[in-house]
Amino acid sequence: MRPWKTLSRRTILSCSKFLAVESHTVELPDGRVVSEWPWVVTPDYVNVAAVTEEGEFLCFRQTKYSVEGTSLAPVGGYLEPGEDPLAAAQRELLEETGYEAPEWINLGRYAVDGNRGAGTAYLFLARDARRVSAPDADDLEEQELFVLGRSEIEAAVAGNEFKLLPWAAVVALTLLHLDKEKGRPNG
Repeated sequence: MRPWKTLSRRTILSCSKFLAVESHTVELPDGRVVSEWPWVVTPDYVNVAAVTEEGEFLCFRQTKYSVEGTSLAPVGGYLEPGEDPLAAAQRELLEETGYEAPEWINLGRYAVDGNRGAGTAYLFLARDARRVSAPDADDLEEQELFVLGRSEIEAAVAGNEFKLLPWAAVVALTLLHLDKEKGRPNG
């Protein structure tokens, strides 16, 4: 299969470092050309499922502008320009929770929207996390940090308590990884 080819692009909206919208002209694999293809430019980001030395999962309860009510959330944030995704994950864990972890497992790099862009999500599992300082986050939303046990985190994922797809994905991928490590069947 041949990939799509970008023939041209122009910015139609620039709204801070967090959002731009472009209009692309693209050539499809069969040679057809589509003009005015909308493309969303947002920073890449990390989400981290952090598991403490005691085997508990660090979570936040918080609100987000586009989510009704409260949601459970993992650690997460945008990469700074030029920042390595693992370095961003480690920085976000420390800033948001005051925890560090000696073991980091890369759970994958994922396109946010296959047709419209919107950045890339980098998902990580931080193992054996321990508190080393007080949190020092500059997040806009209020958030409450707490821990959940294995059965509680499984119930939270199954019960749609992580209301954003990447948040549910990083937790579900972590649970699959931990099960695989222990030789548990998945499903």
